[in-house]
Amino acid sequence: MISLDLNFNILTRDLSHYLENQVKVGLFGSGVGLSLVLGFSAAYTCYYLISVAKKPQLISGGKTFCQFLKEQCPVVSETYYPTFWCWESRIQTLLRPFVTAKPGVVYRNELIKAADGGQISVDWFDNDDSLSYPDPTTRPTVLLLPGLTGTSRESYILHMVQQSRDLGYRCVVFNNRGVSGETLLTPRTYCAANTEDLETVIDHIQKTYEVAPMMAAGVSMGGMMLANYLGRKGRKTCLKGVIVFSAGWDVFECTASLEKPLDRFLFNSYLTSCLQASVHRHRPVLEKCYDIDHVMKAKTIREFDERFTSIMFGYPTNDDYYRDASPVHKLKSVQVPMLCLNAADDVFSPSHAIPVEAVKQNPHLALLITCHGGHIGFLEGLWPRQSTYMDRVFKQFAKAVIEQGGRLKDLSR
Repeated sequence: MISLDLNFNILTRDLSHYLENQVKVGLFGSGVGLSLVLGFSAAYTCYYLISVAKKPQLISGGKTFCQFLKEQCPVVSETYYPTFWCWESRIQTLLRPFVTAKPGVVYRNELIKAADGGQISVDWFDNDDSLSYPDPTTRPTVLLLPGLTGTSRESYILHMVQQSRDLGYRCVVFNNRGVSGETLLTPRTYCAANTEDLETVIDHIQKTYEVAPMMAAGVSMGGMMLANYLGRKGRKTCLKGVIVFSAGWDVFECTASLEKPLDRFLFNSYLTSCLQASVHRHRPVLEKCYDIDHVMKAKTIREFDERFTSIMFGYPTNDDYYRDASPVHKLKSVQVPMLCLNAADDVFSPSHAIPVEAVKQNPHLALLITCHGGHIGFLEGLWPRQSTYMDRVFKQFAKAVIEQGGRLKDLSR
């Protein structure tokens, strides 16, 4: 409380000094305007410190994993202070791509052949200048999975590459088929439920660097795909740990939330158009198997999935696809340490659908829930250009898993 009082006193003193010296006439000159501004500032500051800035809720199915996170990732116990002028969920979500910087990253692209004759585009950041791990054969690898229509050029991916570079690690970005400029060789794209391409990429990385430790991070749909992969593989994976950001745990609840009028206007229609644009780019190969004209008339993500995604991957109905794509049903089978960061105000993944009870039943899982942050937002600081709360969670967890992961071999306690 002393710290809060001190911060508040400094804020009002500096604001008063500025107004008294910069504004000499008019309403402020009478002292009435100054009192109003100071009063509003005091009220807003009190509201922000009491109702907005809060410590996240850490939930885990086991004491060992929980204690490990508290010791190795102090950010999980710290108060999250969202950017005070844009802490609202939708504003955080909309502004992040525009206000956060895009670090310069030079990738090495590789096209991996898939079993069906298609190709998967992955972007390598080799980090050959790593001082901590100069030997590439043992340099730790971080596999990154972007969101629904994202690529290796998304700001949140570039930030994680930058954080990994600082730690001396190598990064590989898994691009879903058809989204990063490569030619679509077969009439197949991607979905959250199907993890065959992800398994192909993980196997390829492991064979390329057999003794290098590997972990993975997934964002939004990339996180859903990772969680579904772990749920299917159990212990049969080379990944030492996984971190998931802003995942949609129950696809039925996610789509219902995004179909509310405001969120449909702000997000759903735009994302649907992005999906359709990708289909249009590859129309010559896709129209041989699918009614592309019908797909292009979809108005929502649900309609797009009904007309395209569920059909492509052989589901009898779209509900069958959504059920299979929902990671909540597979969490009990996860056998690798997985930390999940969600914001309670994320309209893409509503708070009532966050799998708190399922996480409590599995000692390999931990859930970190912030009151604010939106969808892949988590902006903090006065002008959040360089780093976000999500970036800090990623960096600390990645370092902990790679360098202290031996402590996580037995999480049954």
